[in-house]
Amino acid sequence: MSKFWTQSSLGCVRTYYLRPALNFEKTSAMYRPPLFHGLRLYSTKSAQNKELIDRIIRVDHAGELGADRIYAGQMAVLGKSSVGPVIQHMWDQEKEHKAKFEELIPKYRVRPTVLVPIWNVAGFVLGAGTALMGKEAAMACTVAVESVITDHYNSQLRELISLGEEENKELIETIKKFRDDEMDHHDTGLLHDAELAPAYTALSTVIKTGCKAAVWVSERI
Repeated sequence: MSKFWTQSSLGCVRTYYLRPALNFEKTSAMYRPPLFHGLRLYSTKSAQNKELIDRIIRVDHAGELGADRIYAGQMAVLGKSSVGPVIQHMWDQEKEHKAKFEELIPKYRVRPTVLVPIWNVAGFVLGAGTALMGKEAAMACTVAVESVITDHYNSQLRELISLGEEENKELIETIKKFRDDEMDHHDTGLLHDAELAPAYTALSTVIKTGCKAAVWVSERI
């Protein structure tokens, strides 16, 4: 702050103080209430959570649709065989999974993957194709697919829990249940001679690679 003196016509000396001009834009930024910073952080976390949920529901809906069609293809070939009831039981559970994600899509306002028609056909072809190779190959397909899906569900659970277990409670509980069902399907396939399928290792590797590629694409498109 600066000052200067002036003398009036009566001989009195008066002192005037000059206050420096303020940079109001800078000052408002310096003294912005901490509340705004908190809101920005909350908004960022909320956006991250929404993005994660969109990706999870989109890819899981696609995956459960594909699984539903795989078992439909297997049942078309092996429905009357000794493993028909086993496949039917697993298919019934996959139908429940698919129905749940079809319920979650509008609830969370998620856009389904545009590849749904492709996975619809590809799943049935994979199921019927492996079934035509024999019941062991069909079970090998189940083991390979469910192995990938189980790992994928576990990864999603870790992500959801890290962003807030309470906020994502419904989705976490849903995925935990479906993960356990997929693990049962995996073990069921092994119990029904999946490893006796022709070229089991090669067949399993090809199916796993295809499933991982489908997951990657469905998360993004």
